[in-house]
Amino acid sequence: MTQNAEGTREAPLTVLAVDDERPALDELAYLLRAQDGVGEILTAGEATTALRVIKDRLGHAAPIDAVFLDINMPGLDGLELAGVLAAFVRPPVVVFVTAHDDRAVDAFDLGAVDYLLKPLREERLAESVRRILAQRQQRGPQVEAAGAEPDADEVIPVELGGVTTLVRRSAVAWVEADGDYTRLHTASGSHLVRIPISALESRWQPAGFLRVHRSYLVALPLVTGIRTAGTGIVVCLRATADGPTVELPVSRRHTRELKDRLVRAPRQSWSPR
Repeated sequence: MTQNAEGTREAPLTVLAVDDERPALDELAYLLRAQDGVGEILTAGEATTALRVIKDRLGHAAPIDAVFLDINMPGLDGLELAGVLAAFVRPPVVVFVTAHDDRAVDAFDLGAVDYLLKPLREERLAESVRRILAQRQQRGPQVEAAGAEPDADEVIPVELGGVTTLVRRSAVAWVEADGDYTRLHTASGSHLVRIPISALESRWQPAGFLRVHRSYLVALPLVTGIRTAGTGIVVCLRATADGPTVELPVSRRHTRELKDRLVRAPRQSWSPR
């Protein structure tokens, strides 16, 4: 535990170190362990893994307080990851640790609290930790697990052929179960991700998504109506105003809740995504 200016004790920082070069990552983790005020240290070898770790810890008793982040990494780079984190309701503090001295302006534009150059000096790292502790004291403690706030518009990293695409929750019209995977359907196409549909149902229900079938989760603001089809009903929705209507089956046990929610759901203004 550390003491703040008022002498009260605070929990140590939970830190995530991110670097695609293993020796550099190991050195950074080693130096962080020697810092007063730093507790648990997690590591990631690339940005998409880092984003997954940060999201998994959102409802944890000790969410990620700070990310020490390299810039040049394959796929999603450090600056792009920092841009995604900036959209969170309670983003972790970001410190860049890089061999490049020409990206500092971009880093601070994204709200970075510090910009450290490799090779890393221990006294310089200590100064960064002090800045993080001071900033945490100013903005108050993280929301506790029972009342954890989700980010404003969750981003799902999707990898295909070595290219990382960021799919925003707001761009998803419906989700389709595919074994241990799910397929996110958007106006621009579909994206397969390794996340169970039950996990997305739990995370996205507050954002207006509803499970209508064991295989389907739909964005209620994009629903245009429901109709009878044989002995059951289907829900109709569109990803864009001028796009085709998609019809998905609704299971009997979800029918009543769907009808009730549609009465209360606000309609979304149409715009291409």
